[in-house]
Amino acid sequence: MKIEQLVSQLTLEEKASLLDGRDDWSTQSIDRLSIPWIWLADGPHGLRRAPQTNKPGYGDQLPATAFPTASALAATWDLDLIYEVGQSLGEESQALGVNVLLGPGVNIKRSVLGGRNFEYFSEDPVLSGELGAAFINGVQSQGVGTSLKHYAANNVETRRMHMNSDVDDRTLHEIYLTPFEIAVKKAQPWTIMASYNRIQGTYGTENTELLTEILRKQWGFQGIVISDWFAIVDRVAAVRAGMHVEMPGLNAVNDKLIIDAVNSGELDEALVDSLVTDILTIVFRAKSLEKQDVELDVDGHHGHARRVASEAITLLKNRNNVLPVDTKRHTDIAIIGEFAVNPRFQGNGSSEVKPTRLDQFLELAKREYGDQVTFKYAQGYQLADDDDFSLIDEARRVAASADIALVFAGLPLTYESEGIDRTHIDMPASHNRLISEIAKAQENTVVVLSNGSAVTMPWADEVDGILETWLAGQAGAGGIADVIFGKVNPSGKLAETFPVRLADTPAFFNFPGDQ
Repeated sequence: MKIEQLVSQLTLEEKASLLDGRDDWSTQSIDRLSIPWIWLADGPHGLRRAPQTNKPGYGDQLPATAFPTASALAATWDLDLIYEVGQSLGEESQALGVNVLLGPGVNIKRSVLGGRNFEYFSEDPVLSGELGAAFINGVQSQGVGTSLKHYAANNVETRRMHMNSDVDDRTLHEIYLTPFEIAVKKAQPWTIMASYNRIQGTYGTENTELLTEILRKQWGFQGIVISDWFAIVDRVAAVRAGMHVEMPGLNAVNDKLIIDAVNSGELDEALVDSLVTDILTIVFRAKSLEKQDVELDVDGHHGHARRVASEAITLLKNRNNVLPVDTKRHTDIAIIGEFAVNPRFQGNGSSEVKPTRLDQFLELAKREYGDQVTFKYAQGYQLADDDDFSLIDEARRVAASADIALVFAGLPLTYESEGIDRTHIDMPASHNRLISEIAKAQENTVVVLSNGSAVTMPWADEVDGILETWLAGQAGAGGIADVIFGKVNPSGKLAETFPVRLADTPAFFNFPGDQ
């Protein structure tokens, strides 16, 4: 049966229900007309698939491959590699029964303080758009949809539910909308996720200029718009603006608002019919492309994640060719820092993946190189206490007795998260002091950074080597080892500015924004 015929058979109540999610992670179904539901799941660097569609899926999500986060992927500047990551994520979506992966995020990194910067590609709109398009094309090549987010000008986490991105038209179009435009025109994501914030005073979920005039009429978007979770303020205004599906399901309240608005003449039922037609087009496409009996390729995708992590690593300093480690010259290696045994591999918030496995650098290095060199480990700091310096003296002794010291440092998980912005770009005091002290004790000191976005490096002149490994995913330890021991040439490039100090950044005087 054609979709138009289906729509003609729907009651107004059924149409209103289709404009709403069924629960946390699925769209509404209409059993009477054999209209199915589809499964949406968080991404974008790995699946966070809840055990059921009506469960939040935090802590009890199904295991999936945690690939490097967007800031790491962007450092590759490699469209083919990003496409391949998308393919793998599409395959995992099929294996876990997911129809739409909620990603990628192409919002601009307006400030280095953005709490969600690890989840976005770049401060550059063209790079963000091109990488986003490659990601989308990769995922959708596997019969799984994507959700390009967060549309638009969503560049701050503080008070994100009502923050106003008050930006002039030229800047909006040249910077903040450009990555979305590129991704839409080059990849046609199945869905676009409307953001929480206001843009020029109007919420993204009820912004007719953005959702209808620009997105559909100017750019030719053919998919559907879904809301960020709990983002809709005025349900009827959102429908009128071109907002298709409210997520998650709030049927009892907002369905009635739509029905009453149509019955009173406030809302044209023809517009509702048009939105429902778009929704059913995506739903039936998704169901027709489902693959049965697809198995999660745990080993293959873990190996893929390792290769991607190695390609993302960015060599910031290599004085005296301290890297790669020469196992004939550096036979006694000091591994310093808790991150070497308790890796920081992903960000905090809705993109949190339960990895299928998790490599640790010290364990992996011993397994792969332990027959050639000796490894000594010192914790150096406690991730649970930023100001505990009690472990530094022991770390100094271990480093001094070695041929080279690899110091694993960076930002703990609590420093970068959805929902909060950073207030500074400094690493914990214990990490910074540890690095300076190790550099005094060992002339061959290399810092291996784990962080989702920019940090200050007051010790940069004191050390010989600096590797930026970003948030490298579950196989990041292997990628780091491949670079450190010379199997992979570090070819990552910064996709964002690392300022010497926060005051040097353009948004310094106006971030996150006045009340």
